[in-house]
Amino acid sequence: MRRCRYEVLPLAGTDEQVEQHLPPTSPVTVTASPRHGLEPTLEVTEALARRGFSAVPHLAARLVHDAAHLADILQRLDEAGVSDVFVVAGDGRAPVGDFADSVQLLAAMSRLRRTDPPAEPTRIGVAGYPEGHPLISDDDLSQALLAKQALSTYVVTQMCFEPAVVGRWVDRARRLGLRLPVYAGVPGPVERLRLLRVAGRIGVGGSLRVLRKQRGGATLVRTGSYRPDRLLEDLAALGPPTHLSGLHVYTLGDVAGTARWRRELLDRLTAGGASGG
Repeated sequence: MRRCRYEVLPLAGTDEQVEQHLPPTSPVTVTASPRHGLEPTLEVTEALARRGFSAVPHLAARLVHDAAHLADILQRLDEAGVSDVFVVAGDGRAPVGDFADSVQLLAAMSRLRRTDPPAEPTRIGVAGYPEGHPLISDDDLSQALLAKQALSTYVVTQMCFEPAVVGRWVDRARRLGLRLPVYAGVPGPVERLRLLRVAGRIGVGGSLRVLRKQRGGATLVRTGSYRPDRLLEDLAALGPPTHLSGLHVYTLGDVAGTARWRRELLDRLTAGGASGG
């Protein structure tokens, strides 16, 4: 929890909220919206970098027009001092240009690094899907992940609520040949109805069974607030060969609430004799 990553939305004022509430040493990723394009993501990323944060923009392949557009983006990030990017396909139904998926964008970035060295991220993250993807088969996801391995430096999983599912996915990926560090994607504290909507939209509805079992019934998924404390305890218990490298916390639009929960949890762990995390 002292070294976790955070994910925020590219909204006006996000950089002020991050500066006010999150540790300055924490990497902060900025999502991308197919409705608004990459510009809000890049603007918030630059604002965070100016405030001294390790800002990590989501580069959604389907929002990049062509190699020239990609070169401009990377040069802009280089000038802002941003050296870490997170490459995804993006949620748009159709690409706006030449790139339909993250593998294509990563390959284009690799070609640019050979021909245009000034614009070169030193860290490149890609996504992992313990619960699968609603539009892509598990075999295709596995092949894509291995294809991305040579072009990236770490993996962040989709938001998941079942530690055993994360553990099995990492074990299987390791057996297939994945050697990259893996960060487990977990939700911050959130109102349960919002969590239900978000989880269903991003394709992790299966693990919502866990939420329905908490505190006695499915109706509680729709009321009250969810806290991921038990989830983190169970993730911490995963042993080798899983060896998660850390946590990636989805703030889901509530930076202040996530920061408050983090402080409370660290205080509780410290009071209970834990030495860190």
